[in-house]
Amino acid sequence: MPAVSDPRATLRRGLPDRYLTPDDIAELFDVPLETVYQWRKKRTGPPGFRVGKHVRYDPTAVHSWIAEQMQADISNAA
Repeated sequence: MPAVSDPRATLRRGLPDRYLTPDDIAELFDVPLETVYQWRKKRTGPPGFRVGKHVRYDPTAVHSWIAEQMQADISNAA
């Protein structure tokens, strides 16, 4: 049986070995799944895309979004 992939490990390596699911994003940020769906609805969270009826996230886009959030937080603190 293959080992379960940790989405945080995917981001640390910097290369997507698979696209992330909303569950992965919720686990990554330690937020409820409903928060991830609200971020998508309000367009405030990491950018996602649809594959049929499923939402997926590119780990490199998520990593970029995290960097933008960190930069914005630093800018607002200054």
